[in-house]
Amino acid sequence: MAFIAQNQLQKFRDQGYLVCPGILDPNEDLLPVRKEYEMLLDRVAYELFLSGEISSKFEHLEFDKRICAMYEEMGSKLHTYLDISLPQKDVEHKTPVHTGPAVFNLITNTKLLNLLEGILGSELYSNPTQHVRIKPPAKYTDNGELLTPEVTTTVWHQDLGTVSPEADESDIVTVWIPFTEANKINGCLLVAPGSHKRGLAVHCHDHMSKYSRQAIPDSLVGKDRKALEMFPGDVLFFDKKTMHASLPNLSQSIRWSFDLRYQKIGWPTGRPSFPGFVVRSETNPSSVLSCPEEWAQLWKEARQKIISDPPGSFQRWREGHPDCA
Repeated sequence: MAFIAQNQLQKFRDQGYLVCPGILDPNEDLLPVRKEYEMLLDRVAYELFLSGEISSKFEHLEFDKRICAMYEEMGSKLHTYLDISLPQKDVEHKTPVHTGPAVFNLITNTKLLNLLEGILGSELYSNPTQHVRIKPPAKYTDNGELLTPEVTTTVWHQDLGTVSPEADESDIVTVWIPFTEANKINGCLLVAPGSHKRGLAVHCHDHMSKYSRQAIPDSLVGKDRKALEMFPGDVLFFDKKTMHASLPNLSQSIRWSFDLRYQKIGWPTGRPSFPGFVVRSETNPSSVLSCPEEWAQLWKEARQKIISDPPGSFQRWREGHPDCA
């Protein structure tokens, strides 16, 4: 069982990120999630075809080509059926969120938690800011319909900039897990080593996109940028203030990954309307959530509360910030 070594921890502290090769087993740890998403896509395709939102169920296509065909017909709306978090706004009673047991098992995977314990300690909490990112080739985004950051090229940002200021003092670590090979052709991540030591940078509104998103100005990122090419089974850990982005997907297939976040128990998550849960506790083992159905229920209850009392925007910076001129 892998635990984080002292030299790895020091690299994480110095550089703001750490790639750990071969931590997860593609068959034991990743394949159940793949199968769960194949079944999910079957169900989604059936529902969307019956409602007339897509012209075919595309049953004859393999998963990657099938999802591209569906993206081509309905744009980024498809992502809402696949994600493991609710959207930031416009939540309704029928707004989907995927809370399958295989994804729950990934979030609570012992191999991940052992490494995280070396960074955060033994009192670990699953931060609810989490996403699946199944990014189609760039040719599907050129029509201007696939504009959400979960689907298209990810702009330079820091994860702390995507949550409310209540989490500024919380120790939050992002865990990025590729389910397909991530390389320079299909849109692997870019990081700015050491950028976490510079504090939270201003994020400006990205006027190149119709989608309302915020990005760190290129001039603030710096010249030191590293492309992280990874394989399924590899795991990336990075600090909440590490600047990162992605390259465009110029391949002919999808680039698929999950990003999960963890923190110390008892600290604000930055998204108080969304449900986190205890994944490991040495001091109070009975507090650990071990049932995927209970996790799913937390999201159902959160959806109802959000409908009744919608949260404010998680975006911190308004239009017209002086550093964005």
